[in-house]
Amino acid sequence: MPDENLLSTLEQGLRHSRATRSRLAARLADLEAEAERVRTELNEMDAIISQTEAAMFRILSSSFSAQAGHASDAEIEYALRRDSVVNASRPVQPQTHAAYAPPPPAPPQDYVFRHQIPPIRAGVEQKSDRFFERTIPQATAVLLRESGGPLHVNEIYNRLLEGGFQFTGHNPTISIAVSLNRNRRFRKVAPGTFDLVIRDAAQAS
Repeated sequence: MPDENLLSTLEQGLRHSRATRSRLAARLADLEAEAERVRTELNEMDAIISQTEAAMFRILSSSFSAQAGHASDAEIEYALRRDSVVNASRPVQPQTHAAYAPPPPAPPQDYVFRHQIPPIRAGVEQKSDRFFERTIPQATAVLLRESGGPLHVNEIYNRLLEGGFQFTGHNPTISIAVSLNRNRRFRKVAPGTFDLVIRDAAQAS
């Protein structure tokens, strides 16, 4: 009978649809399990990258011990170049992955600079606490605005201490240089010497 044939056809189609759905559900489960494995691997790689970067920064901050923890201009320039290598190796976007790793920086003895370097003053007395809760860029922007011109990191260090800034690293002058070099508000005008890119930018601090 026609109705029986139609019913048989529909039942056959239903079985086929259910079987297809079961296969798709099984495939989806496999894909979700694979995605979870990939997410786990990504998290592990993120952790490794963070640990490696932290280790490199610790080395960068503690590898120089000249002049009781204060680095020379050669060492500051070397530290900035190493920091640039670290930043250049970070994948900003997947589609802009670097084709090759940048070469390692030259050792600090390769740098020879001839300009007057202000000394680190011994026994700097704190005159205020205006920089107590400021970051290095925030406090330095104020100092550069007040100075009316560029300052060497040694002088920035002296003035930050006068303003109550609390340093925690072993090489504060390198910390200052790296921090300013990473910030677009500042430009390096000479070895170890920085100025504001736009002087009015200090007003926002």
